[in-house]
Amino acid sequence: MPLEKRIEELVNAGIKKVILREKDLSEEEYTALAEKISGISGIELYVHSFTNAAKKLFIKRVHLPLSLVNEKICSEFETVGVSVHSVEDAQKAERLGASYITAGHIFATDCKKGLAPRGLEFLKSVCESVKIPVYAIGGITPDNMQSCIDAGAAGVCVMSGLMKRGAFLIDEKGDL
Repeated sequence: MPLEKRIEELVNAGIKKVILREKDLSEEEYTALAEKISGISGIELYVHSFTNAAKKLFIKRVHLPLSLVNEKICSEFETVGVSVHSVEDAQKAERLGASYITAGHIFATDCKKGLAPRGLEFLKSVCESVKIPVYAIGGITPDNMQSCIDAGAAGVCVMSGLMKRGAFLIDEKGDL
């Protein structure tokens, strides 16, 4: 099934926030895919890494690795999410103007085979170190979502549990 059709099914099922992460595509290919997905009714699409694609498509939400974040980027978009892997990264992302962060990987996941998960204590430390929302990512399942919220996360991102591509933000109220 084409990715855009799977995402449309998920949006129809209630998921609204989608981070489109496609590391293997060229910027041109990514832009074409993002354009198709941005046309899905009810979606809140976050462009991952390709800020020029976001600008071209007038998408005001991006999700970036910390290495691509700076104050200028944060001023150019309404929402800037940042992936972090330490308390120091989280604090730096906040100082630069990030709107939210994803912290991970919290639990063991096939996406990070061979790498030990950082765990709930890590997540709690990150949440306590910043004032912006923190979303847990990595190995999130229905069985461990609540433990992330209990550790202070504003919500969770689910990727493999729903599909092999993309990530989905779910906040503490269960809103998708």
